Amino acid sequence: EEVKRLASAYQEAARTLSQLRAKAAPKLSRTITAAMQGLGMPGGQFAVSIDKAPEAGAYGIDDIGFLVSGNPGMAPRPIGKVASGGELSRISLAIAVATSALGTAGTLIFDEVDAGVGGAVASSVGRLMQQLGRARQVLAVTHLPQVAAYADHHLVVSKTRGNATTSNVVAVHAESRVAEVARMLGGENISPRSLAHAREMLETAQPPASSGA
Repeated sequence: EEVKRLASAYQEAARTLSQLRAKAAPKLSRTITAAMQGLGMPGGQFAVSIDKAPEAGAYGIDDIGFLVSGNPGMAPRPIGKVASGGELSRISLAIAVATSALGTAGTLIFDEVDAGVGGAVASSVGRLMQQLGRARQVLAVTHLPQVAAYADHHLVVSKTRGNATTSNVVAVHAESRVAEVARMLGGENISPRSLAHAREMLETAQPPASSGA
């Protein structure tokens, strides 16, 4: 009798969860699809599929899949089968932005989320990560100055090769940060023009300091 009672309670809870998922899935799909448009995936689409699971489990009676199409006119397919590494990173960023008000993770890490993009798209990536950083810690590995300019803190990672290879991490501030962004823009030969461009990028990306802080 106890088993029957618990089985009935499980089924009722699972059905309620399925109904909530059915309502949330279209909204999540629309929100992530909208975020993808500004991340170098114009015309891309994200969709959540909800099917009946082969058997009931700890997460209910639903079999949930994430589907994506990176180009217009293509039918969404399972994300693991069609998305490249760079696309997966950008989709993960879009998901993080879409669910930022709900997530509980204190730290988000993005490894070269800007792979394969540049220009305005890279700036969009930087702005979105800056937005996420207002509520939690965001760590990003990037080679693009457009993304680096939006960070609150800038760490330069370099390798020293000898008998053993070591990695060095140095924080850059003020003019040293301007010089590093200029190096990311134009290579090792830093010119007055690249320095001016780097300074402009940093000034544009960083919000003005609050007078009441």
